[in-house]
Amino acid sequence: MNALARWVPRLIIATAVLHFAWAFAQPHAWGAIVRDGFFRSVVDTDAEDYFAREFSIWWMVAGVALLALGTLARHVVRTTGHLPAQIGWYLLGLGVPLTVVYFPVTGGWPLLAIGVLGLAATRGTGATRP
Repeated sequence: MNALARWVPRLIIATAVLHFAWAFAQPHAWGAIVRDGFFRSVVDTDAEDYFAREFSIWWMVAGVALLALGTLARHVVRTTGHLPAQIGWYLLGLGVPLTVVYFPVTGGWPLLAIGVLGLAATRGTGATRP
């Protein structure tokens, strides 16, 4: 196992933690979501704070997805000693559209960087073999 293969899952998990933190640090609508009882609290597109609510939810959902990807990658690295190339490709698949659509100010840059590191971690390790 190479050091880069151990660090990529850590970087993904750190990015997830930052997503969770930012979901509550940035201007958000968690108070309104809680007040409305969560259930269907983000479906009214005519609500004055609709975009703040949607923004809050998506930051949280992205954090959960990144945490799942990072912890799964960590498990695979610990179990097999290799980082699957798919991890790098998934991160690039997320990062490229974000970077293109929101260029130049976007959170897609860290995903691109970690994705490239993930692919670099798989080079010469046989991690792409079934």
